[in-house]
Amino acid sequence: MQPSKAVKVLIVGGSVGGLAAAHEMRAVGAEAAVYERSAGRMEARGAGVVMQPEVEALLVRLRMSARAVSVELWERQQLHLHGRATRYEAPQLMTAWDTLYRALREPLAGVCYRLDSALRRVRVEGSEVTAEFADGYTTQGHFLVGADGIGSATRRLLGGNVRPSYAGYVAWRGLEPEAALPGDLLELLTGRFTFFGSDGMQMLCYLVPGPEGELTEGSRRVNWVWYVNVPERDLPRLLASRSGKPYTTFLPPGEMVLDTAAELAVTAEASLPPQFAELVRRSDVFMQPVFDLPPHRMVADHAALIGDAAGTVRPHTASGTSKAFADAAGLAAALRGWAPGQDLPGGRLADWEQERLLRLVSLSRAGIGLADQSSLGTVDGRRYFDSA
Repeated sequence: MQPSKAVKVLIVGGSVGGLAAAHEMRAVGAEAAVYERSAGRMEARGAGVVMQPEVEALLVRLRMSARAVSVELWERQQLHLHGRATRYEAPQLMTAWDTLYRALREPLAGVCYRLDSALRRVRVEGSEVTAEFADGYTTQGHFLVGADGIGSATRRLLGGNVRPSYAGYVAWRGLEPEAALPGDLLELLTGRFTFFGSDGMQMLCYLVPGPEGELTEGSRRVNWVWYVNVPERDLPRLLASRSGKPYTTFLPPGEMVLDTAAELAVTAEASLPPQFAELVRRSDVFMQPVFDLPPHRMVADHAALIGDAAGTVRPHTASGTSKAFADAAGLAAALRGWAPGQDLPGGRLADWEQERLLRLVSLSRAGIGLADQSSLGTVDGRRYFDSA
């Protein structure tokens, strides 16, 4: 008897969640191919990533240690409005999106990874899935994984009618070389998770590896994020770009218009501790509105959704990346042993979906609870950048 050929899994979305899915599928004997809609170098829409057990587990399997791709912190410190710091011991590892991307991408050098592949159609015929892309390219496999984020084309094409909703606040972000910052500011931030909170805002900061994964002193980067309540009517104004390109979910570095930059500096000076106001002033700022996507069914015919494509969690849980990794690992385990031509392991897929949706609901509630503590996205929270 001829041995069954390997299952081919088509993975839509080439960010770290899609790369994790490729590794997990290969680990259970499947062939993986990844299709990413970006035409060129992917933009790091997160920046800093808190090292979580699910991420570390995959790195270890790939013969890498978490410390090899992370900056180690030893303290947490709360800044008060006039600059005083309260500190306590809290060891933690911090990595960055691009560092993690590189760590996962390089071992897949021989695997199909196709850019400029915007999914336009999915067809299931018998035991085969056909994916068609905007440029006319078509490919076939036996299972499709949608790892294409909150704006997932896969979810839409599989019949998902849920849409993201604005959570009521945005994340201003910066990712600056440590060598570009003054010594006194760097001394305050190095080795520490630094945070500040007040009504309608929260800011946090920590060091991450350099742009090529450097961990040596002087070569790393300072990552910060400043969550601020912003009325929905003001989003188009704040997302306006210097290039004139329309943005709705992400304003990249270098695109902020001068009026917004000036408003940002004034708000930072009036609302943040002086050290954080200086950090904002010295940064090439980018921005992401925070959106909620409620939990959605994850399994369809010969297809599944993972990560933000299936539902989001607020960033305060520091689990967006780890959730996608756990989704991928569990899905691969459910497909282990399945061969082309056989019935899908429906029971295992249903169990996986139930377990992951329960986890998603739990994380989602926890994230909203954490946001509420700083009145982020709440009806009575103070609003900023309000043009009314």
